Amino acid sequence: MKRTLSALCIVLLFASVAGFAHENHKRTLEEKQAGIDQMAEETLQRLFQASAVTEQQFDEAIGYAVFHNTKVAMLFTGGGGVGVAVNKETGERTYMKMGTAGIGLSLGAQVYDVIFLFQDKGALQHFVRSGWESETQASLVAGTMGANAASSFLRGKRIYQLTASGVMASADISGSKYWVSKKLN
Repeated sequence: MKRTLSALCIVLLFASVAGFAHENHKRTLEEKQAGIDQMAEETLQRLFQASAVTEQQFDEAIGYAVFHNTKVAMLFTGGGGVGVAVNKETGERTYMKMGTAGIGLSLGAQVYDVIFLFQDKGALQHFVRSGWESETQASLVAGTMGANAASSFLRGKRIYQLTASGVMASADISGSKYWVSKKLN
């Protein structure tokens, strides 16, 4: 039963990634950027609805980044996504990709959005230039509920995760890499 469920999760992930890649390949650069911008705006609105204080925190931030991600786990975890980093002062948008990998006691699939709020220009620039975030995670996600709240800036940024869908039980150590996409800029 576990093997069947694991195989099904993997097949569904590859099918969805292949379908997305095929559809995304047909789109122009401007259409791809507009899709990412729309995702970012909708995600920010969901964040503001999930927690009243986040809109004030957003207003205080010099910039932000929003990513839409998919993660699959079966002992090893892996996933990826796309997003945009925005300097609110200049309006400059940097389109980026994200990848994650890890190992742990994990099983399932999860679609989620990550929002970074940057306290200062240095933190935003560092994220765009080097983009590495490592994380240790222990969670049980079911359905569409979930919003993590940060009470203060840590090393110049606040990080929120909104669960879009999926079921995942995990206790893993994973690393995420964010980088500038040459194809999207």
